[in-house]
Amino acid sequence: MYYRNIKDLNNIILQRLSIIPRDFDLIVGVPRSGMLPANLLSLYLNRPYTDIDSFLNGHIYKAGARSQFFDANGENKKVLVVDDSIASGSAMIECKETLKHLEDKFDIKYCAIYVIPGKEKMVDYFFETVPLPRYFQWNILNHTSLEKACFDIDGVLCADPTPEQNDDGEKYIKFILNAPPLFVPGAKIGTIVTSRLEKYRKETETWLAANNIKYNDLVMLDLPDMAARQKANNHGDHKAKAYMSKPYVLFIESEYNQAVEINRISKKPVLCTANFEMIFESESFMYNLKSGKHLPFLREVALKVRNKIRKLK
Repeated sequence: MYYRNIKDLNNIILQRLSIIPRDFDLIVGVPRSGMLPANLLSLYLNRPYTDIDSFLNGHIYKAGARSQFFDANGENKKVLVVDDSIASGSAMIECKETLKHLEDKFDIKYCAIYVIPGKEKMVDYFFETVPLPRYFQWNILNHTSLEKACFDIDGVLCADPTPEQNDDGEKYIKFILNAPPLFVPGAKIGTIVTSRLEKYRKETETWLAANNIKYNDLVMLDLPDMAARQKANNHGDHKAKAYMSKPYVLFIESEYNQAVEINRISKKPVLCTANFEMIFESESFMYNLKSGKHLPFLREVALKVRNKIRKLK
């Protein structure tokens, strides 16, 4: 899996900004994923920008002005059309067809930040080749593969309860039924995995339905009360087991330490919404080195090295 977040997007644009000539008059973003990199490019190049539909209607955005119209026979003759990525290339082909009738009025060039290997020639400029499968922070919550993913609830789908709300009683029930949504996906989820207790299933299902969150399964913690849950303290193990029970490819978790633990146990990627970083196995290893939880890892590595040496002898 290859993953890029907004920080990565900004960094690659800054690192390779010199590939874009400075004589473009206007930056045009392809809605909607292309609007983010188009905006960044317009800021760094100090050029006006707009989206394709507004461009077709003669409407652009300039620094210091909310919006204005432009003269197709005057300024803004050289135009850079920007999308975030190219995979199959169908979206870029459709975009070029949409703007084809303007080629006699404008010098139009095309740009994508990320392209898969072999698609580089579909655009005039690209910033990085990223193979499939891949995820981007700005569209991951609408990805069709979410049916092969697990989601936590508190801190992901909704806000975390406050200490006062988390009383394992009436206040907590009220919180569950009225929790403010956070990252609501636009696609169906495979399994929702939560450390909420099984006794709150009815209220949880009511909230999920009210917020139009689609999913196949809901896995909760089968313990009698909050005290038992705190004593067990097995959140990472509980979530990792559900993650490993099916051929899922992603777990989305809000709490960083739990995300690292889920990754360590499952050996599969975990997206942490606290910083929208993807945690892979190597990063989990480094985290445990820094946190002082490294001895089991080092022992495992040492045993593997010793066994290989014995085989060589």
